[in-house]
Parts: sequence; C-alpha cells; structure tokens
Amino acid sequence: DLVVEAMTENQALKNEIFAKLDRICPPHAILASNTSSCNVTAMAAATKRPGQVLGVHFFNPVPLMKLVEVVRTILTDEAAVKAVTEWTRAVGKTPVQAKDSTAFIVNRLLVPYLLDAVRVYEGGLATLEDIDTAMKLGCGYPMGPFTLLDLVGLDTAMYVAEVMFEEFREPRYAPPPLLKRMVMAGQLGRKTGRGFYTYEGK
Repeated sequence: DLVVEAMTENQALKNEIFAKLDRICPPHAILASNTSSCNVTAMAAATKRPGQVLGVHFFNPVPLMKLVEVVRTILTDEAAVKAVTEWTRAVGKTPVQAKDSTAFIVNRLLVPYLLDAVRVYEGGLATLEDIDTAMKLGCGYPMGPFTLLDLVGLDTAMYVAEVMFEEFREPRYAPPPLLKRMVMAGQLGRKTGRGFYTYEGK
C-alpha cells in the first residue's frame, strides 16, 4: 500500500498529517509526500515507520509533466525507495532520485533562475515580454520565467524561495521586493487573473 499526501506546503501541518497517517494506515504501508520544498525527514520523524516515509514530488500540470522526484531521507529504507520508483514508472512517469535537501533537484535550480528574472525586470534591464522571449528563444525553454511564475503562482514561488533562504542563507534565494509586494497585493498569477501578466475571464 502507498499513501501520497498532497496538501498545502506547510511543514507543521504535514508533520501532523504524517503522525495521523502512521496511526491509521497498515504497518506495511509506505507514506509519501508530494512536497516541493518541505522537510521530508521531519515528516518521517513524526511517525513510527521512518524507513517507510519518502518524498514523491510530481510536477504541474501532472497529466502533462513526466517527471517525478523520488526523495529519500537518511532514514528511508531501500525497499521503500525501490517500490515507489517502480510505482512512478507504472503510472507513466519518469523518476529521478534525490536526497532530502530543501527544494530537491528541480526547484534548487529553477527558483534562483526565476528570482533572478524578477531582479532583472525590477532593475529595468528589459520588459517582461522581452525577458520571456529571450529565455524561450535563447535557451530553448518552453516558456519564459514570468509566464512560468504566473502559472506556478507567485505565492508558491515566494514560499519556496523563503524556505530555501531560511535553510541556506544565500542572498540569491531571498525573494525580491517586487515579488513580495505583488503577493501582498494578491496578484498571484493565473489563479487570481493577474500576476506579471493579466488574464481575461478571471
């Protein structure tokens, strides 16, 4: 049996959920989190089965994105990693394995890029449209950083950046002032109808 938790990115709530899952799930069940940034080791430590707890991070939009990060803690049993890796392949995904370190593989590389794009725009170097076009045509990315930020949600991007900054204390991970103010103003991207771009019909 496998249980995959996919609630909001809140460490305390996830730890609480894992403690509850540990009490109600069969002893052999593997407990996995779809977290993109929370500490999987802390979730494992909230249970009496830490060897059967790991991360299984799907990417949005899930029906289209093939990648899944399978995240092992220092407590995770090899059998659990193998079982979840095989399961991700069985559901048509491509797994990569990572250690439990904040933001794992993709977000550790992606978030600084997105934050740097905001800083470039904030500094007046180029327009949103030209930055997006430059990264699509110059780097072969399927979408530019501002289109991606609006899709992911500015609040989500800021939360992950804050978690990364808290963990590593690297200035590059600190959310830029413009991003923070847009989140304060409720301009979160596609889900609110306005982020870096404006979306009709929201």
